[in-house]
Amino acid sequence: MLPIVTPEQMRRIDAAAPEPVEELIERAARRVALRARAMLGGVYGRRVVAIAGPGNNGADARVAGEILARWGVRVTVVAPDIESVPDADLVIDGAFGTGTNRAYEPPPVPRHVPVLAVDIPSGIDGLTGARLGGALGASHTITFAALKPGLLLGDGPGHCGTIEVADIGLDVSGADAWQLTEAAAAELLPRRPRDTHKWKRAVFVIGGSAGMFGAPLLSARAALRADCGIVWCGLPGQDPPPLATEVVFRDLAAADWHDSVATAAARFGALVVGPGLGVSDDAARNTRALVDATELPMVIDGDGLRALGERPQLRENIVLTPHDGEFEALNGAPPAADRFASVRELAERTAATVLLKGPTTIVARPDGYCLVSTAGDQRLATAGSGDVLSGIVGSYLAAGLEPVRSAALAAWVHGNAAQGMGFGIVASDLVDGIPAVTARLSSATRHGDQHASN
Repeated sequence: MLPIVTPEQMRRIDAAAPEPVEELIERAARRVALRARAMLGGVYGRRVVAIAGPGNNGADARVAGEILARWGVRVTVVAPDIESVPDADLVIDGAFGTGTNRAYEPPPVPRHVPVLAVDIPSGIDGLTGARLGGALGASHTITFAALKPGLLLGDGPGHCGTIEVADIGLDVSGADAWQLTEAAAAELLPRRPRDTHKWKRAVFVIGGSAGMFGAPLLSARAALRADCGIVWCGLPGQDPPPLATEVVFRDLAAADWHDSVATAAARFGALVVGPGLGVSDDAARNTRALVDATELPMVIDGDGLRALGERPQLRENIVLTPHDGEFEALNGAPPAADRFASVRELAERTAATVLLKGPTTIVARPDGYCLVSTAGDQRLATAGSGDVLSGIVGSYLAAGLEPVRSAALAAWVHGNAAQGMGFGIVASDLVDGIPAVTARLSSATRHGDQHASN
C-alpha cells in the first residue's frame, strides 16, 4: 500500500528527519533528474526548462537542473512569474509545492512539451486538490515519500498525469491513510479453506420494494460472484421474481420483517440492507430495529442509509456506503473539499466504518484510519453500480475480513471489474466482471508464494 499524508503531516516528517535538508533535496533532485532523463529519451541535445520557486520544491527543480546539465542537457532555470517558457523538450515544474495556498497563473507551455511536476502540479491545493488559479497540468508527477491528498482529490487527478511516489529515505510508517495497490489487494483477498462449505461464507441481502427488486438482486449476485457460498435475498412484502437464479429468495412480511431476519441471521456471516428498499416509514423503522437486534457485520446502502436518519449511533462492523447525497442525509452537510476529514468525522460520530464513494473512494474507521481506492472511473456511474459494490463488501465481511479492509478491497475489485470494457456498461456487466478480477489477484498471490519458496 502507498502512504498518504497531508501537507502538514509531511512538514512534520521532514522536520523529524535526521538528515539535513540539503541531503534530502539532493536525493529528491536526483529522482527528478532520473525521471526527466527517461521522459526525454536521452540527454544529448535535449533542452529542459526548470521553473524553480522559492521553497523546497523549487530547490528540487533547481538541483535537478544542475544534475541534468552535468549529464549534457541544456538547462534553463526560470522564475515562476516568467511570462513565457523558452523552447524546450521538457518543463520541470517546481514553482510551488503542496503547502501553497495562493493562486498561481503559470506561463503557457506549448501542448507538445511534456511537463514533469515536482511533488504536485503548481496551483493545485495539496490538501483538497482544488485548483488555485490556472494550475500547471503535468504529464508526470513525482511526489516524495508519500502521496498527498491533493493528488487524489478534486482537480488533482486531472492535472497530475502519471503519479510516481519516490522513496527518499523519510519515515512515513506512521501514516494514517493508505492507498490500496494491486499487490495489497491480492494479500487481502479472502481464500476459502479446503474444508469449507456453503454456509461458511453466507450473506443475507434485504431490500427491494414495489418495482425495485433489481437492486437487491444485483447485490445478491455480486456477493455470489465475490465468492460467497450461498446468498439469500429477502424482499419485504414482495413476491420473488420469476427468475432462474442461484440466489435463494425468502419471503419476508411487509411489516415487522426485522424479527425474522434477526432470527435467521445466526446462519450468516453478514447482512446487506437497503438496496431498493424504499423510503417508507415502515422500511426505516425495520432497518433501525434490525441494527439493534443483531451484532452481525452489516452493510447499509441506498435507502437503508436514509432510513438511519441524521447522525445515527452504530458500531464499527457496520459499513455505510454513501454517495455524496446520502452522506449529506447522514451528516447534515455534504462532504467538504477535504474529503478525508469529512469521512473521518462521520465515522467517528457514528462509530461505524464509512465508505464514501467517488472517483477516489475513501474508507474510514472510527479511529480515523483510512484506506483508499482509485481503481474506478466514470464508467461506474451507472444505475445499480452501488448495489454491486454493497454485495461485494458483504461477501468480504462474511469471510471475516476487517470492515475497513472489506470495504476498501470491495471498492478496488468493483473499480477493476470494468477493466477491458468500453463505455455503455450496465451494473450486471460489473457483476460478471468480478471473477476475472479476483482470479488475477489469486494468481498474483500464488506467483508471489512460488517466488518466496524458491
